Amino acid sequence: MRITNNMITSNTKYNINANKVLVDKFNTQMTTQKKINKASDDPVIAIRSLRMQTNLSHLTQYLDNNIEDVQAWIDVTHTAMNNMKEVLDRIRTLCVDGSTDSKESLDRETILKELKAMQDQVYTEANADYAGRTIFTGYRTNCQFTFMDDEQNTTYEITQKFTYEDLMDKRYYSGEAEVPVDANTPSTTEIERATYSRLRLAYNQIGALTDSGYNASPEITIGGTAQRVTEYATQQDWIDANIAAGKGELEIGDNDVIFIRDTGEVIFGKDIAHDIAQNKKEVEVHYNKKGFAEGEPRPEYFFDCTMQTQDMKDKVVYTKQEQKIHYTISNGITIPANTEASDILSPDIGRDITELIDIVSAAVNADAKVAKIEQMMGRDQYSDEDSQKVLQGYLDAAKKEAAYANDNLQKTFSQYITNFDNYFEDVNIGITNLGSLENRLDMTKTRVENQKETVELLKAGNEDRDISDIIIDYYASYNAYTASLTAASKVGQQTLLNYL
Repeated sequence: MRITNNMITSNTKYNINANKVLVDKFNTQMTTQKKINKASDDPVIAIRSLRMQTNLSHLTQYLDNNIEDVQAWIDVTHTAMNNMKEVLDRIRTLCVDGSTDSKESLDRETILKELKAMQDQVYTEANADYAGRTIFTGYRTNCQFTFMDDEQNTTYEITQKFTYEDLMDKRYYSGEAEVPVDANTPSTTEIERATYSRLRLAYNQIGALTDSGYNASPEITIGGTAQRVTEYATQQDWIDANIAAGKGELEIGDNDVIFIRDTGEVIFGKDIAHDIAQNKKEVEVHYNKKGFAEGEPRPEYFFDCTMQTQDMKDKVVYTKQEQKIHYTISNGITIPANTEASDILSPDIGRDITELIDIVSAAVNADAKVAKIEQMMGRDQYSDEDSQKVLQGYLDAAKKEAAYANDNLQKTFSQYITNFDNYFEDVNIGITNLGSLENRLDMTKTRVENQKETVELLKAGNEDRDISDIIIDYYASYNAYTASLTAASKVGQQTLLNYL
């Protein structure tokens, strides 16, 4: 094969350029410390790098965003639940104090003030939020757990379900002692007491029970069977109706059920209550509630209900169901970040506190009546026998009312110790579950951190080159390049003419 000068020149230029390309390649590697600059340099390395980068992006998302978000959510929830626990523990302590018979009026007034303060605080923590999202309201993170203002024109139709265990004995009183203006008119006050089983709705100031088709009469359902109910606006209306019928003021027929709207109580006669407890029946109550006070819990977080305001054409339907907000914290692993209010709180907490406040207020007022009448009896103007006899009648009524009020106070406070023990336990269980969730999150975080470190090492091994190796290769290629230049300079020095 004949080799021409042009062929030698062409091959020389090609070889020089090839050496120059290697110099450029290693010069680029020295700058980037990467094995490849573009996918075409080595497709295998490029594919591996893309896969590892995708995996690394996922791990970074889990670690720097999802896990951190869940951790922050848990921290806020933990703080709020600890505060709830402190409030409930304090109320329980007040119940223990109130259940003793050694409290004076001043002590009871102190308990009353604390209960009122706790009433304002009990649901406040349930409005806690993280980054503008309320943490106890399920999916409705843009809504508060309680009514933030008085809403007198908002109406809810609520379906509330009870079990036989929700039946509670309550003492009812008729009549109220009076403090006379003078000693001219004898006292006619008669105070009676009766104890009945009752179910207390989540709210007071209730409208009429919702008619579900039972002969167009108000009703509740006991064990799946509609029950006719007699409604009264107030307890006094119940007493007045009994007096008009010639009955005892607090009488209920053994098979009767009455509903008192202002207190939100369903009161059962003896046989009905026995049937519910003995046969473990469920009771379902459908009722309307229009108007809510600031701080009351919203019904949709506890019950199936509908809501409508005056300016709404259609009702909003709420169905009570689990609303867990799940975060993916690792490949194939999701955990719920939120705790729902209904899991740790009860609408009965606020109602219990209100009843305790009313009972303490009644005891304080009754004791005050006794003190005022005794003061009147000690005045000179009422020292005559007739005045003393008249005032004694008022004093006897006041003492009877005070005795009933103090007895009711001690028994109710003692009874509600158990209630607040249960509320406290619910929050404690929620905190325990939150701790378990946090432990799981910590373990997953450790694993994701290790995975991320491993992937970063594999990615670095796939893409990166050691600078010392690059320098060696660079100088080797540079020497080859300079040598090729030297060799090329010799090629053109000898021609055929030198030998002719």
